[in-house]
Amino acid sequence: MQKLKGIKVLLIDDEPNILQFLEMGLLNEGFDVMTAQDGMSAMTIVKQFQPHIAILDVMMPGMDGFEVCKMLKKTENTAIIMLTAKDEVDDKVKGLTLGADDYMAKPFSFEELLARIHARVRNQFPNLLGEVVIGPFRIDDRRKEIFYHQVVLELSPTEYELLRFMVLNQGLVLSKTKILDKVWGYDFVGDENIVEVYIRSLRDKLNDKEHKLIRTLRGSGYRVDLP
Repeated sequence: MQKLKGIKVLLIDDEPNILQFLEMGLLNEGFDVMTAQDGMSAMTIVKQFQPHIAILDVMMPGMDGFEVCKMLKKTENTAIIMLTAKDEVDDKVKGLTLGADDYMAKPFSFEELLARIHARVRNQFPNLLGEVVIGPFRIDDRRKEIFYHQVVLELSPTEYELLRFMVLNQGLVLSKTKILDKVWGYDFVGDENIVEVYIRSLRDKLNDKEHKLIRTLRGSGYRVDLP
């Protein structure tokens, strides 16, 4: 797993031992890290630090993690991973409803947290990576190139954006509407079948004749399945 430099992480937890452990680990991985022990301090730090990722404990005195999550999502483009000592479905649903991007129950391994941070960065801040490797794909945002099995693909700008979006969200079912919004933009007024045309072109360039790489899920959309 590559080290991520320049990614800003804010740790918010009222347990000093956890803060220290996570801070040391993340600094060693190349992240810029700041810490807060309560919600009010966290919101003050957010304004000056503007973190890409917030690791947020649910159970804190005063302003709890849910309230901090709600405030962050109103004002900041911050990916939120919520932590809790309780593995309760209600807490998870509440956190995700308020805008949390991921959820982990304590205790957890540092490696798992690191993997989830990488996933959030790939999905929400891929431009910060410059280059992302996912399975047989290598996406180079600086050169606007995608390599498949180490061979650069000849892609139009729209094909590049479409394949990049689908690979970064590999394993997820992507509807035509979502693809149009993310790739063509919210103001697109053409025929949604244009997605099919571009998918067909990508399959040709990927030699995906049996549709095993880009799968069609009838009535739902498309999904990239990596080996």
